[in-house]
Amino acid sequence: MWTIRAGFLLPAARPNVPELPDVTVYIDALRSRLVGRVLEKVRIKSPSALRTYDPSIFEAHGRTVAGLSRMGKRIVVDLDDELFLVIHLMIAGRFRYAKKGANPPGKMGLASFDFDTATLHLTEASTKKRAGIWLVRGTAARDALDPGGLEPLEATRDEFGARLVVENRTLKRALTDPHLFSGIGNAYSDEILHAARLSPTQLTRNLDDDETTRLHAAVVTTLEAWISRLRDLYSDKFPTKVTAFRPDMAVHGKYGEPCPVCQTPVQRLIYASNEANYCPTCQTNGKLLRDRGLSKLLKDDWPKTLEELEERRRGS
Repeated sequence: MWTIRAGFLLPAARPNVPELPDVTVYIDALRSRLVGRVLEKVRIKSPSALRTYDPSIFEAHGRTVAGLSRMGKRIVVDLDDELFLVIHLMIAGRFRYAKKGANPPGKMGLASFDFDTATLHLTEASTKKRAGIWLVRGTAARDALDPGGLEPLEATRDEFGARLVVENRTLKRALTDPHLFSGIGNAYSDEILHAARLSPTQLTRNLDDDETTRLHAAVVTTLEAWISRLRDLYSDKFPTKVTAFRPDMAVHGKYGEPCPVCQTPVQRLIYASNEANYCPTCQTNGKLLRDRGLSKLLKDDWPKTLEELEERRRGS
């Protein structure tokens, strides 16, 4: 899919993977409804969603839910006898909470988990089935599924700074690497970098102490603020329309709209199958970041500043 913005033909934005705040709210809702309940049966509608075969999914039947936790962007359901259901929603996977024994929702249904009080459906609104279910036995097998990223809300400033410079990468790529930081993806990294007033393309090893401190503070305040907002939104109901894009975000998904701080039009940088949204005034000293694909296409015609971009728009 393509879209025309600011006089350029650009790839349309991808759907957003649920990230740390979104998964946290899912876990809140599931914990209050499922802990202590018996998983009577698992109905697998899409066999490709089940990524393990030993132990058999049938071994989950009759088990009691002891707890729920987050592992990166994955949801872990602790069952008795050291069995763990691990679910990764990927881009389009979502949960639906329904009455016991309810049929799965048409073509979107991947699996249904029948508890003694209700049924939890796992759905995926995409032709590319990427969401996955793992059933493993033992904490070692569970931990083997963990990408190993540092928990951003538990890390000190020094721990955060040390992890940030393990490799010299752009801030956008570092924050979204699940092996470096847990649960941060495309959407919240945009919001974090905007709050920290840092460019998504700045290299991690080029940050000074003040910038590292500012970035760590922005990670904590941004994630905590969104967890709080989403908890308020879903305090009395099961989460619906779960997405890492929210209309009241500052820059993510806001290409062409005014930055809430300075009113400069938000810009975006397309790379691979993702994008970075940023404010040139707040984050890049007025510089427009060069999109690799488009800059190759436009070469010297690529606008370098907001003023050049505005002139290009007026002349189009």
